Amino acid sequence: MGPLVANIFDPRSWGTASNTITLEVTRVVLAIGLFAIGIELPKSYLAKHVIGLSVLVIPTMAFGWLAIAGIMNVIFPHLDFISCLVIAACLTPTDPVICASIVGGKYAMEHVPEELRHILAAESAANDGLAYPFLSISIYLTVEVSRGVAFGKWFAVGWLYQVILGTVIGATMGLGFSRLIQYTHKKGYVDRQSYVAQYLAFAIFTIGVVRTIGSDDLLAAFAAGSAMSWDGHFHKQVKDDVFSSVFDFVLNCACFIYIGAWIPFHAFNSAHLFVSPWQLVVLVIVILFLRRIPFVLLLHFWVPEIETWQEALFCGHFGPVNGGRGNLHINFGPDPAP
Repeated sequence: MGPLVANIFDPRSWGTASNTITLEVTRVVLAIGLFAIGIELPKSYLAKHVIGLSVLVIPTMAFGWLAIAGIMNVIFPHLDFISCLVIAACLTPTDPVICASIVGGKYAMEHVPEELRHILAAESAANDGLAYPFLSISIYLTVEVSRGVAFGKWFAVGWLYQVILGTVIGATMGLGFSRLIQYTHKKGYVDRQSYVAQYLAFAIFTIGVVRTIGSDDLLAAFAAGSAMSWDGHFHKQVKDDVFSSVFDFVLNCACFIYIGAWIPFHAFNSAHLFVSPWQLVVLVIVILFLRRIPFVLLLHFWVPEIETWQEALFCGHFGPVNGGRGNLHINFGPDPAP
């Protein structure tokens, strides 16, 4: 549908605003997807599975980030290692939208253990929001002369202001709204359809509030969804509703069609960018095998939800990269500070 084949529409022909439009499209789609994952997790899931989730998210992301940067430094020798870290930060997190589509399908329901499906969904949501610190430290090391200043800003802005504050605000909003909607439901002010409407509206409201102050809006959306369904009440009201699932599916399809039309495929063979197709093909193949698989196999002994090495191999291979990466690389300019 894009300019390369059908040429039905070309987002890049819309002028300088095309990147801004792409940023907001991916932001809304990701926020709804992350919020949905938080809602659909079992009651108090994050508290009960904090050990396995922490092991699967933090070390795996860190190792994968460094591995991708090292691979890129070899394949693209004109790039210095810090520049490779910037790009690697955009490729490290998994995509929660694709993840939710896969672990929620009929085949997965029948063949993938429930604990594995839940931990993969939660991991994809958490590591998508936690990609910001990896990207911000890379950029700060690039733009700051002093490494001490770079690490100081990274801790103050990348962690405290963006990740911690964003998570706290999202969780607080989710808990507050959960209490409010339960109260109105008991009083008979809202019906079941109202829950579905809030399912979508509150996700957008959360990212709007958190993004206004410059914190991590995606992690806030996941925190809000998890907090809202912490006691299981909200999840119980919407779990059998078809509209929210269909709407989410249509929104995801539209987003991927848009991204496919927006990607500059002509740049895949660009002499002035020192990029050639064979380098990109090699990069994709190596990333598929080395980004997650070795580290998940190594760490799965400390993840109670992963029982066998076959499940660890599945979790390691299961690491889709897609729409959220456009959001990351557009979202940060030379100065990632809010």
